[in-house]
Amino acid sequence: MFSKKKNTSKLDAEQRELYENARKRTLQKKRLFQHFIIFLIGAVFLIVLNVVIGYKENFMPLGYNWFVWAILIWSFLLLAHVFNVFITNKFLGKEWQDKQMSKLVQKQKEKIAKMQKQVEQDFPANPPLHKNTAEPEVKPELKADNERFKPKPNQPDKPDQPYNT
Repeated sequence: MFSKKKNTSKLDAEQRELYENARKRTLQKKRLFQHFIIFLIGAVFLIVLNVVIGYKENFMPLGYNWFVWAILIWSFLLLAHVFNVFITNKFLGKEWQDKQMSKLVQKQKEKIAKMQKQVEQDFPANPPLHKNTAEPEVKPELKADNERFKPKPNQPDKPDQPYNT
């Protein structure tokens, strides 16, 4: 009640990752072992079903009993499972995945840097200043306040025009 709560999980991120990886590998091997046990029980069941009970005794695709083909196909699936757990995981395991991720991240950073460089070349932030030799056109919005509101003189060729337009 009055004691300090101790942090029981003193594992840092790297140790936790190693633990998770070991747990996943153990689970993979456990499932492989379960698959092997089920394969043995199933193979014995198929043999008993055909030889002892006589189920589909005359069905022989390609000259062999059907249970031989069933066990052969199942053994290929078990072999693929073994290959996945022991062979593929060594070459395509966590280390390989981290290495591939770092390669892809580096590649993306290079692409982004190249695109940034291209954008900076195409659209520079401070464009060079060019001197204009021609005088800028004076717009009515930019005229001085007292000039803007002065009435224009009435022109003789436009008698119908009002004074302040």
